[in-house]
Amino acid sequence: MTGKYILSIDQSTSGTKAILFDHKAQLVFRANAEHKQYYPTPGWVEHDPEEIYDNTLKVIRKVVSGSGISKENIHCLSISNQRETVVLWDKITGKPVYNAIVWQCMRGEGLCKHLKSQGYEKLIRERTGLLLDPYFSASGLSWILGHNPEIKTRAEKNELAAGTIDSWLVWKLTNGRSHVTDFSNACRTLLFNIYDLKWDKEICDLFNIPMQILPEVVPADEIFGFTTVNNLLVHEIPISGVMGDSHGALFGQRCYLPGLSKITYGTGSSVMMNIGTDAKQAPKGLVTSIGYKLKDQLNYVFEGNIHSTGATIKWLADSLQLISSFDESEDLANSVDSAGGVYFIPAFAGLGAPYWNNKVRANISGISGGTTKAHIVRAALESIAFQVRDLLDLMSEKAGIPLKDIRVDGGPTNNHFLMQFQSDMLNTPISISDVEEASALGSALAGGLGTGIWNSIKEIELLYRTREKIQPKMERVKRDQLYKGWKNAVVQLIK
Repeated sequence: MTGKYILSIDQSTSGTKAILFDHKAQLVFRANAEHKQYYPTPGWVEHDPEEIYDNTLKVIRKVVSGSGISKENIHCLSISNQRETVVLWDKITGKPVYNAIVWQCMRGEGLCKHLKSQGYEKLIRERTGLLLDPYFSASGLSWILGHNPEIKTRAEKNELAAGTIDSWLVWKLTNGRSHVTDFSNACRTLLFNIYDLKWDKEICDLFNIPMQILPEVVPADEIFGFTTVNNLLVHEIPISGVMGDSHGALFGQRCYLPGLSKITYGTGSSVMMNIGTDAKQAPKGLVTSIGYKLKDQLNYVFEGNIHSTGATIKWLADSLQLISSFDESEDLANSVDSAGGVYFIPAFAGLGAPYWNNKVRANISGISGGTTKAHIVRAALESIAFQVRDLLDLMSEKAGIPLKDIRVDGGPTNNHFLMQFQSDMLNTPISISDVEEASALGSALAGGLGTGIWNSIKEIELLYRTREKIQPKMERVKRDQLYKGWKNAVVQLIK
């Protein structure tokens, strides 16, 4: 279907992008705008939903005017979004009753601790696949509802609507005609039963959330509604292809078979492994989520998030000034044969999955008189690969599925030393995506399936392209020795 384009919105924690893809899944044009971060008190993080919507319109206008593509050739609009961030708004006016509570916000910690003390942690994990933690949407939404008695009363009267950022954008883009979300976003709220595939009334009651304010949950390739993008377009186009950002990246990387995994390297890293059609209980420290739900297909994933990957290299550059750029880290790492027994544990804000120890802090061990900055920089890069192996080893073992291929995206994939070392540590091939915007691409692919640009998963698999494929080449003895040293260093730090 030539001449048809998909307009994909990638709404992230820091900003909003509009990206135009063609019928070959190639990026044609993009524009972006950042939004303000609000920190009303230490540990609290908010966004202005109206600013996010305004920025969405702004970047869409930039793409439409700057791409040179006729408006009539824009076939559908897709959305990938920051997960877990939650909004509550008035159904009549369309105005938020409070700022969006961001996934980073810790204001729900007290409620989560209370529910744990009441013995509900096991029930919630068994039904949602998630940890009882303020990272997920439920405690933030509960806080907004409890913040003002009038808000709670209006919610109980069904005068308010709640949802993650995708729901908010769809509502606004359809002028309040559609209150929907997809399964990948719903399953990250801590309110959705991933086995029954519906909102869980008992859990909603535990968080004091009236179920009627929650959106309808539909497959990612469903038609979510129709929009003219605030009259920017002459005719309405369908909104189809809605996914949480990490799920969009999984889908965009074509991880459609069990054992296929994706890593998105950024400030931290999101690691997901497709575990097939059964929602297995995740290993301790990891979570089970719905990877994606199409009209005719449902796949689950194990997921873990690493706090510090790219942030580690940024710290070396900005705080220690050992390097001037990320590129320099590769040159220094290659200037020595090994890290010389040095292990760098980047626990600047504690250790994330699978350890979940927020009390420990960063540590560099194994330093000797012969240690140079090259050894420290190499050890920092190696720590990224070690942390990823921590997760994927657990996932593969628990799922009973061998790793098949690791599909990676994000800025650090340009570091060839890191990619080779990652492949060596996992003893698995690594495919580096040729598209930087994997999340937006994934939602666009789902939207294209939903609106007939492509007819099947097989068809979009044929469009998969890699910039480079890296094969493992390290001997097993050396690989095991290096990884054992990492595990020993972590054990020494957290014991």
